Amino acid sequence: MSIWGRITKLNLGQLCKLSLLFLSRPHYIIPTISATKKTLLVCDRLYKDTHHQSNKANAFRHALWNVLICRKVMKYAKNKQKSVFWAQKVADLYEKVTQNEVLDQEMDLHNNTIGRIFFLNHLEQKEAKIIDLLQKMSQKAQKTKKIEQMHQHKNELVYLTQ
Repeated sequence: MSIWGRITKLNLGQLCKLSLLFLSRPHYIIPTISATKKTLLVCDRLYKDTHHQSNKANAFRHALWNVLICRKVMKYAKNKQKSVFWAQKVADLYEKVTQNEVLDQEMDLHNNTIGRIFFLNHLEQKEAKIIDLLQKMSQKAQKTKKIEQMHQHKNELVYLTQ
């Protein structure tokens, strides 16, 4: 399902939470939306619809989304920690309000964190290089079946299904 499709399914309370977050930093709205659109375009091109499953492509998408939010917001925030903090707030809230299954949610939160760490470790890389490195990283993602297993892969992407 697309991001917009997910948003249209949110209830009023969930929409209010997202709106309040964006109202707290209105100058981050456009870069966040831009990062989201870019992520979906890249993932659609590379993986078609498969990135909407709980697989390696999904792990890639979540990591890339967080990297791109950080990169685009940093242009406004002028501070890498502020951009990482914003990406975490957006991604964590998104996962909370969309209410996935617990294991899927934990997988997404884990891969979001990996993306933010990746951003900090590859600040100077061009976007194309980041995409290439994340694709390689996603091919080495670890298959997990339990939350405890995810915690064992602190520096790796994780996925649930082929």
